[in-house]
Order: sequence, then C-alpha cells, then structure tokens
Amino acid sequence: MDFSPRGMGRVYLWTILGTAACIAAALFVDSFNFPNLSEQARLRAILVDILLPTGLAAPLLFFLTGKLRELAIAHHRLTEYASLDALTGLLNRAAFTAEVEAHLGPGQHPRQERGALLVIDADNFKAINDSYGHDAGDEALRLIAGAIRGVLRRADRVGRLGGEEFGVLLPGSTPITAEAVAERIRSNVRAIAFAPSGAPHPISVSIGGAVYEQPVPYNELFRRADQQLYLAKRNGRDRVLVAPISDVRPVASLAA
Repeated sequence: MDFSPRGMGRVYLWTILGTAACIAAALFVDSFNFPNLSEQARLRAILVDILLPTGLAAPLLFFLTGKLRELAIAHHRLTEYASLDALTGLLNRAAFTAEVEAHLGPGQHPRQERGALLVIDADNFKAINDSYGHDAGDEALRLIAGAIRGVLRRADRVGRLGGEEFGVLLPGSTPITAEAVAERIRSNVRAIAFAPSGAPHPISVSIGGAVYEQPVPYNELFRRADQQLYLAKRNGRDRVLVAPISDVRPVASLAA
C-alpha cells in the first residue's frame, strides 16, 4: 500500500483515523450522560455515536483526503514537466545542472566524493536535419537518449544540455570506469538502427569526460569535460577522451 502523498494508502489511513477520532469524540461527550441513562438508552446512544460520525465523517474525510491526493499528483506532474526535456524525457539543462551542483556541494556526499562528468555530442548532426528533416532529427535524439540511458545505473544522472548535446554524471566513478561507461555509450549509439526514409544512416557520438577525486565547481568540471569533447571531435569524432582533474581547488575551500 502506497502511503506517500500521491498514494491511496494515505487516503484510507486518514479516513479511518479521522472517523475513529470523530467516534471517540462523540462517545467522550456522551459519556457524561451515560450514568443517567437506562441500559437500553445507553446502548442506543453508543450506537448513534458510532453510526452518525461513520456516516457523515467518513465520506467527507475520504473526499477531502482524495482531493489532497489529487493536488499532490498534480504538483508532482508539474514538477516533472518543469524538470524534464519534452523531446527525450531526460532531465533538461537547468534540472541536470541543479542536480550535479547539489551532488558536488560540500558535505553532500562525504563517503563518495569522487566521480565523473561526461559531455556527449552527436557527430555531424546537422546533416541529419538537412537531409531528412527535423522530425528525423528528433527521432535520432530520442534514440541517442535511449542508448545513453540503457548503460547507466540508478544512481547516475543524465540530461539533455541542449541541441544534440547530453550530460552524464557518474558518482563514484574512477577514470577507468568512467572511460568504460563512455565507451559503452559510444558503442550503443553506433549500434542504433536509424533508417530515415528507408535509407540506413549511421549515428555516432563524441564523448569528453572529466574525473574528479574531490568535489569541484560544476562550471570548472563542465569546462574540463567540454575540452576533452573538443579534442575528441578534433581527433576524428566517434571517440572517447576522459581525463582526471588534479589541480582544481575543492568547493569547500572556494566557499571559505
């Protein structure tokens, strides 16, 4: 049973508890009159004290708590719409940046301060839009997003940074594991069967990565990963370049 604000469990629970409280209040108030009543009248009063709140309070409480649940669901959906990219279903740039910054903040993850940021960019993407139209380009972006998501763990974060560029945060990753994940992403994208207008068209991505051993400012981490992406593009595309960060001051010292 789901007892979260969006679950029916909470509706049933508060309806039962609220009705029980109304019954208890009615019995308490009437209890002062019980000594003056005959046994039959007392039983009738107790029955009324139980049935009347049950008949009135239970439906009202169920209705009100149901409305609160609907509000919670609507709020959750609005939050999702505000944080997700409409085309790919990934985090949008603002939400991805906020999550990475929160992860990198001082004291956020004291037991797992290392990790990696990957910046992924589709190669020669303009050719797809020019040759097959923007609908085909949108489909290619959805396929790339799915290929990236299929490699990642639950703890990883992925977002669309804009256009044909994506970002991936890999908490706890070493240079070796980050490069391995990036290679799997590259291979997954290369294996996509993309055939707009019936004509096969290969898709590839270039990936730049920056690996940190302690929390660093997001802007600096992104700049380092973007530098690696630029080198991957310049060296022929469809390749991965991941490098560690060793000379960036930690966030805590910058904030001091």
